[in-house]
Amino acid sequence: MEFLLSPQAWLSALLIFSLRVVDMTFDTLRVLVVMRGQKKIAWVFGFIQSLVFVVAIGSVLSQMDNPLNVVGYAAGFATGNVLGMWIEEKLAIGHILLNITSPRLGTAISEHLRSNGYAVTEIPARGKDGMVTLLNVSVLRKNVTAVQKLVKDMDPEAFITAEDVRPLRRGFWRA
Repeated sequence: MEFLLSPQAWLSALLIFSLRVVDMTFDTLRVLVVMRGQKKIAWVFGFIQSLVFVVAIGSVLSQMDNPLNVVGYAAGFATGNVLGMWIEEKLAIGHILLNITSPRLGTAISEHLRSNGYAVTEIPARGKDGMVTLLNVSVLRKNVTAVQKLVKDMDPEAFITAEDVRPLRRGFWRA
Protein backbone atom coordinates (compact mmCIF):
# COMPACT_ATOMS: atom_id res chain seq x y z
CA MET A 1 0.00 0.00 0.00
CA GLU A 2 2.95 2.32 0.57
CA PHE A 3 3.72 2.01 -3.12
CA LEU A 4 0.43 3.77 -3.94
CA LEU A 5 1.55 6.83 -2.01
CA SER A 6 4.81 7.20 -3.93
CA PRO A 7 5.17 10.04 -6.46
CA GLN A 8 6.39 7.52 -9.04
CA ALA A 9 3.13 5.53 -8.84
CA TRP A 10 1.05 8.70 -9.31
CA LEU A 11 3.25 10.01 -12.13
CA SER A 12 2.96 6.70 -13.94
CA ALA A 13 -0.84 6.78 -13.61
CA LEU A 14 -0.90 10.42 -14.74
CA LEU A 15 1.20 9.57 -17.80
CA ILE A 16 -1.13 6.70 -18.70
CA PHE A 17 -4.16 8.93 -18.13
CA SER A 18 -2.67 11.59 -20.44
CA LEU A 19 -1.77 9.07 -23.13
CA ARG A 20 -5.25 7.61 -23.00
CA VAL A 21 -6.88 11.05 -23.24
CA VAL A 22 -4.85 11.76 -26.38
CA ASP A 23 -5.57 8.27 -27.76
CA MET A 24 -9.33 8.47 -27.25
CA THR A 25 -9.58 12.07 -28.40
CA PHE A 26 -8.01 11.08 -31.71
CA ASP A 27 -10.13 7.91 -31.83
CA THR A 28 -13.35 9.89 -31.36
CA LEU A 29 -12.34 12.44 -33.98
CA ARG A 30 -11.28 9.64 -36.34
CA VAL A 31 -14.68 7.95 -36.13
CA LEU A 32 -16.43 11.25 -36.79
CA VAL A 33 -14.33 12.05 -39.89
CA VAL A 34 -14.75 8.47 -41.16
CA MET A 35 -18.52 8.99 -40.99
CA ARG A 36 -18.06 12.13 -43.08
CA GLY A 37 -15.92 10.34 -45.68
CA GLN A 38 -12.67 12.23 -45.02
CA LYS A 39 -10.18 9.45 -45.71
CA LYS A 40 -6.88 11.33 -45.42
CA ILE A 41 -7.71 12.90 -42.08
CA ALA A 42 -9.07 9.57 -40.83
CA TRP A 43 -5.77 7.89 -41.77
CA VAL A 44 -3.69 10.47 -39.88
CA PHE A 45 -5.95 10.33 -36.82
CA GLY A 46 -5.94 6.52 -36.89
CA PHE A 47 -2.15 6.39 -37.11
CA ILE A 48 -1.67 8.75 -34.17
CA GLN A 49 -4.39 7.08 -32.14
CA SER A 50 -3.00 3.57 -32.58
CA LEU A 51 0.57 4.68 -31.86
CA VAL A 52 -0.42 6.34 -28.59
CA PHE A 53 -2.68 3.38 -27.69
CA VAL A 54 0.20 0.90 -27.99
CA VAL A 55 2.37 3.02 -25.67
CA ALA A 56 -0.48 3.46 -23.15
CA ILE A 57 -1.52 -0.19 -23.02
CA GLY A 58 2.11 -1.27 -22.89
CA SER A 59 2.66 0.95 -19.87
CA VAL A 60 -0.36 -0.50 -18.07
CA LEU A 61 0.53 -4.11 -18.82
CA SER A 62 4.17 -3.71 -17.83
CA GLN A 63 3.19 -2.18 -14.47
CA MET A 64 0.18 -4.24 -13.38
CA ASP A 65 1.36 -4.01 -9.76
CA ASN A 66 0.16 -0.38 -9.72
CA PRO A 67 -3.66 -0.27 -9.62
CA LEU A 68 -3.51 3.49 -10.17
CA ASN A 69 -2.40 2.75 -13.74
CA VAL A 70 -5.63 0.88 -14.42
CA VAL A 71 -7.65 3.76 -12.93
CA GLY A 72 -5.65 6.26 -15.01
CA TYR A 73 -6.26 4.16 -18.13
CA ALA A 74 -10.03 4.01 -17.54
CA ALA A 75 -10.30 7.70 -16.59
CA GLY A 76 -8.27 8.67 -19.66
CA PHE A 77 -10.56 6.60 -21.87
CA ALA A 78 -13.68 8.35 -20.56
CA THR A 79 -12.12 11.82 -20.59
CA GLY A 80 -10.74 11.36 -24.11
CA ASN A 81 -14.18 10.49 -25.46
CA VAL A 82 -15.71 13.64 -24.02
CA LEU A 83 -12.77 15.83 -25.09
CA GLY A 84 -12.93 14.43 -28.64
CA MET A 85 -16.65 15.18 -28.84
CA TRP A 86 -16.09 18.71 -27.53
CA ILE A 87 -13.31 19.39 -30.06
CA GLU A 88 -15.37 18.00 -32.93
CA GLU A 89 -18.30 20.15 -31.87
CA LYS A 90 -16.08 23.25 -31.94
CA LEU A 91 -14.60 22.31 -35.34
CA ALA A 92 -18.12 21.68 -36.71
CA ILE A 93 -16.88 19.63 -39.65
CA GLY A 94 -19.45 18.61 -42.24
CA HIS A 95 -22.97 19.41 -43.37
CA ILE A 96 -26.38 19.29 -41.74
CA LEU A 97 -29.80 19.04 -43.35
CA LEU A 98 -32.30 21.08 -41.37
CA ASN A 99 -35.95 20.16 -41.75
CA ILE A 100 -38.12 23.08 -40.70
CA THR A 101 -41.88 22.70 -40.39
CA SER A 102 -44.07 25.78 -40.10
CA PRO A 103 -47.86 25.76 -40.27
CA ARG A 104 -48.24 29.44 -41.24
CA LEU A 105 -44.94 31.16 -42.02
CA GLY A 106 -43.05 28.75 -44.28
CA THR A 107 -42.78 31.13 -47.22
CA ALA A 108 -41.70 34.04 -45.01
CA ILE A 109 -39.06 31.85 -43.34
CA SER A 110 -37.73 30.63 -46.69
CA GLU A 111 -37.50 34.20 -48.04
CA HIS A 112 -35.74 35.33 -44.86
CA LEU A 113 -33.24 32.46 -45.09
CA ARG A 114 -32.62 33.08 -48.80
CA SER A 115 -32.03 36.78 -48.17
CA ASN A 116 -29.33 35.68 -45.71
CA GLY A 117 -27.63 33.47 -48.33
CA TYR A 118 -29.05 30.05 -47.53
CA ALA A 119 -30.54 27.66 -50.09
CA VAL A 120 -34.03 26.53 -49.17
CA THR A 121 -36.33 23.96 -50.71
CA GLU A 122 -40.04 24.48 -49.91
CA ILE A 123 -42.35 21.49 -49.84
CA PRO A 124 -46.09 21.78 -49.17
CA ALA A 125 -47.11 19.04 -46.75
CA ARG A 126 -50.05 17.91 -44.65
CA GLY A 127 -49.58 17.82 -40.88
CA LYS A 128 -51.84 16.67 -38.07
CA ASP A 129 -53.83 19.90 -38.14
CA GLY A 130 -53.77 20.67 -41.85
CA MET A 131 -51.37 22.08 -44.42
CA VAL A 132 -47.83 23.06 -43.40
CA THR A 133 -44.68 24.06 -45.21
CA LEU A 134 -41.68 21.79 -44.90
CA LEU A 135 -38.38 23.53 -45.59
CA ASN A 136 -35.16 21.69 -46.33
CA VAL A 137 -32.04 23.73 -45.68
CA SER A 138 -28.58 22.23 -46.20
CA VAL A 139 -25.91 24.11 -44.25
CA LEU A 140 -22.42 23.72 -42.93
CA ARG A 141 -22.54 22.52 -39.32
CA LYS A 142 -20.91 25.74 -38.15
CA ASN A 143 -23.95 27.68 -39.49
CA VAL A 144 -26.68 25.67 -37.73
CA THR A 145 -27.02 28.07 -34.80
CA ALA A 146 -27.29 31.08 -37.11
CA VAL A 147 -30.03 29.40 -39.16
CA GLN A 148 -31.90 28.38 -36.01
CA LYS A 149 -31.85 32.00 -34.84
CA LEU A 150 -33.12 33.25 -38.22
CA VAL A 151 -35.99 30.75 -38.11
CA LYS A 152 -36.85 31.54 -34.49
CA ASP A 153 -36.92 35.26 -35.32
CA MET A 154 -39.59 34.58 -37.96
CA ASP A 155 -41.56 31.77 -36.28
CA PRO A 156 -40.82 30.81 -32.67
CA GLU A 157 -43.23 27.87 -33.06
CA ALA A 158 -41.41 26.30 -36.04
CA PHE A 159 -40.40 22.67 -35.56
CA ILE A 160 -36.77 21.99 -36.53
CA THR A 161 -34.91 18.69 -36.87
CA ALA A 162 -31.36 18.09 -38.04
CA GLU A 163 -29.66 15.23 -39.85
CA ASP A 164 -25.99 14.73 -40.60
CA VAL A 165 -25.52 14.46 -44.34
CA ARG A 166 -22.66 13.67 -46.64
CA PRO A 167 -22.95 15.53 -49.94
CA LEU A 168 -22.58 13.24 -52.94
CA ARG A 169 -22.93 15.83 -55.63
CA ARG A 170 -22.63 19.56 -55.23
CA GLY A 171 -25.52 21.94 -55.48
CA PHE A 172 -25.69 25.30 -53.74
CA TRP A 173 -23.82 25.20 -50.43
CA ARG A 174 -23.17 28.35 -48.49
CA ALA A 175 -19.42 28.40 -47.90
